Amino acid sequence: MADQRREQRAAPGGSRLTPRAREIVSAARELLEESGAEKLTMRSLADRLGIKAPSLYKHFPDKTAVEVELIAHMLAESAEACEAAEAEHPGSLQALTDAYRAYALAHPHLYRLATERPLPRHALPPGLEDRAAAPLMRACDNDIDLARAAWAFAHGMVILEIHGRFPDDADLATAWKRGTRALHP
Repeated sequence: MADQRREQRAAPGGSRLTPRAREIVSAARELLEESGAEKLTMRSLADRLGIKAPSLYKHFPDKTAVEVELIAHMLAESAEACEAAEAEHPGSLQALTDAYRAYALAHPHLYRLATERPLPRHALPPGLEDRAAAPLMRACDNDIDLARAAWAFAHGMVILEIHGRFPDDADLATAWKRGTRALHP
């Protein structure tokens, strides 16, 4: 039962999606993680599932709807990672940024899909964005401006790292620590 609850938390559409729709999202996630957002098309997704592309439209109106589910997964999973870091190190911005970085680097294509375009807030499960932000808000003593600055720092650092924009000899661990301390001494 605990595993089922964890799976539903990690899969935001769990209760509102049909089993087949969840299977489609799972296949889309595998395709995305393997090949990136550019290769995630309805045709490639249908091929992955061994069906014809029009069959997908019985479950999702378009590719954007599938992407929204993937974005919801990213938000739920990164929230879970940050909640775990917070539970282990209450109030530690360093622990949260470490968890955030580890999650993003482990899932770079999903992270990019979720963060490199406008967030489809209107289509996300209610409360999910707030849940994802809550550990950071608590670590920043509910100072929304500090939380936004901390998130901007973490996102900027991780997206530059994902895109390979730092030199090979850059000491990123030290940069993360120094930046985090500057925001939250």
